[in-house]
Amino acid sequence: MRNTTFILLLILVAGAVFGIARLINNAYVFFAGYVVLQYVVLATAWNILGGYTGYVNFGIAAFFAMGAYTTVVLHKIAPMPLPLMMLIGGGVSGVIGLGTGYLTLRLRGTYFAIATLAMAVVVQTLITNWSFVGGSRGAYIVRPAEAPFFAGDYIQYLFLVMLGLSVISVAIARAIEHSRLGYGFAAIRDDEGAAEASGVPTLRLKLIATALSGGFMGMAGAPLPYYVTYLDPASGFSLSYAVNTIAMPLIGGTESWFGPIIGAVLLGTLQQVATVTISSALSLLIVGLLLVAFVIAAPKGILGWFKR
Repeated sequence: MRNTTFILLLILVAGAVFGIARLINNAYVFFAGYVVLQYVVLATAWNILGGYTGYVNFGIAAFFAMGAYTTVVLHKIAPMPLPLMMLIGGGVSGVIGLGTGYLTLRLRGTYFAIATLAMAVVVQTLITNWSFVGGSRGAYIVRPAEAPFFAGDYIQYLFLVMLGLSVISVAIARAIEHSRLGYGFAAIRDDEGAAEASGVPTLRLKLIATALSGGFMGMAGAPLPYYVTYLDPASGFSLSYAVNTIAMPLIGGTESWFGPIIGAVLLGTLQQVATVTISSALSLLIVGLLLVAFVIAAPKGILGWFKR
């Protein structure tokens, strides 16, 4: 399927999802749907580096939170349309990803994963001590009553914006998978030493993967202050973001663009149902149990079941 046809199909699916949500006419559908879509973007972004390239990133919370705190800064200095804030937040996180990649991508395996985790701790410490964005006390953000050029409340607008970002991230991930860039990522994942010996520019490709992954995570985090209306380091750098973002591609399958979507929809929906019916405290427990089960029964994820 050509990229243009695939994008049109994604837009049709997104329109159907939004139309069904409006027909249900329940505010919680948009609240919960936003979270699921957010994880679709995060899982897809993580998979560009962790799945396609084979470099496990534990610094998800840092990229995500930098996008969110960029919105806080812009909201205080010069309020602007949310899509523009998302672009700026993605740019900030992308630059941080590029810098982090340049400093750490010469490391491999466990050493790289530990370095990204250390980076997340450093960023959280800086945000905690930055009084302009609230520091350890956090910051309150007044959510607009109405969205520009949209006939609906602001939560529905956030849902629509995140739905659009999901379409863009999935379309780019699929385009990468079937391009020369994707083949270069796969060569690094399979055997980086052999790829270097064959003339593959491994460092340049890893920097591209890190910047793309971090940028999309930052864009996913940018609307968060308007969604929660109160942002502090504990919520912005929550462990659940890192655990969910890594578990979803692993459960769905990391070698295809479709795997993160399956994992995000499955786990995200289960968590939202558990939150309403049982308790929100079960969210990480559900993720942990499913992750252990799939690592044992299906190491290559759900998509691995359908491959020889």
